[in-house]
Amino acid sequence: MKKIPPALADTLVEHASLGDSVKPLALVTLSNQVRPQAKETFRYFTEQGVAIKVISGDNPMTAAIAAKAAGIPGAEEYIDVSALGSEEELAKAALKYTVFGRVTPEQKRKILGAIKKSGHTVAMTGDGVNDVLALKDADCSIAMASGSEAAANVSDLVLLDSDFAGMPKIVEEGRRVINNIERSAALFLVKNIFSFLLSVISLISVSLYPLKPTQISLVSAQMIGIPSFFLALEPGK
Repeated sequence: MKKIPPALADTLVEHASLGDSVKPLALVTLSNQVRPQAKETFRYFTEQGVAIKVISGDNPMTAAIAAKAAGIPGAEEYIDVSALGSEEELAKAALKYTVFGRVTPEQKRKILGAIKKSGHTVAMTGDGVNDVLALKDADCSIAMASGSEAAANVSDLVLLDSDFAGMPKIVEEGRRVINNIERSAALFLVKNIFSFLLSVISLISVSLYPLKPTQISLVSAQMIGIPSFFLALEPGK
């Protein structure tokens, strides 16, 4: 295809006329397709007290409309980060706004840093090379398997199905593991205190330790082994 010289192209545009007989026949619109599970997922995290923020390189109004369609609270609070002049303004905006548009990779990192400095724990999801800096600084970084390899390599967690809707189950599984470890640890603590007190009593009374190894094994099985097995299966929400 032969390229039209810029000067000729400007002339054609300047003198072009569609005429009075032209009538619009159709209107074509482009919009982001929001996954059906998105609203339920964001509703879950909102109920858990998680503040959701959208950091995008797109136009802030476009990102805000997509965030509102996904059911993210405060999606109408958006800002064009390219208009901010200093790091102080960026740090204030990081806590005030929900949707950030026209964000560079370095600015994403600074937004996460400002949120962390305010005392919050930050988790971030991303799938592009421009998310790598922020993913490395996040307390918990989550990447999509369908995204860039660089993002997956620096992330703590990779969603193999590239579906964020599985995050609530991941959070519940993590809570179950942590809660059950704490319950099981309490059983071990009680058993150790029990053995320590018996040892002290034996020393003070100058008598033999009242339990034999076989009896200690039986006590451990009854106080720790069997209860901790069932505690490990208990759901923790």
